[in-house]
Amino acid sequence: MRSRTSPISQPITIRRAVARDAKRLTRLVRGSGAYEGKYAAAVEGYRVGPDYIEAHRAFVAVGADEHGGRVLGFYSLVLAPPELDLLFVADEAQGRGIGRLLVAHMQSEARAAGLDRVKVVSHLPAEDFYHRVGAVRIGTAFAYPPAVPWDRPEFEFRISSE
Repeated sequence: MRSRTSPISQPITIRRAVARDAKRLTRLVRGSGAYEGKYAAAVEGYRVGPDYIEAHRAFVAVGADEHGGRVLGFYSLVLAPPELDLLFVADEAQGRGIGRLLVAHMQSEARAAGLDRVKVVSHLPAEDFYHRVGAVRIGTAFAYPPAVPWDRPEFEFRISSE
């Protein structure tokens, strides 16, 4: 379990991902501490390409810094069928509320698209996070070796019409 750090101390902007973000997003996925050890094979060779970014509603959380902004996390929302396909926060930025900001943004995007539910198949180490941000467990996505040799919890975000 990671220790929690201080809340966000710098302004965070969430913007639509663009093709030039692809390499940074790929590095974020492949470098995730949640995919070490027995989980490493799941992201080995994984690529978030410009084609993926163009085909999905992908958004990045960018923190202001001396380098003009750094990608701290991202998510991808698929509309049909409604699914949160990817959600990653950089290891060094976890515990600062960035994941919660990304989930709130995703819910707003889903609401604007007329969705009332969004499914997410969680990585096992992220299960507690999804509980904390209001997702409801609805089942289990069963393993399909060799790509994913373990069962994963399946959640659903219920999107209010506000």
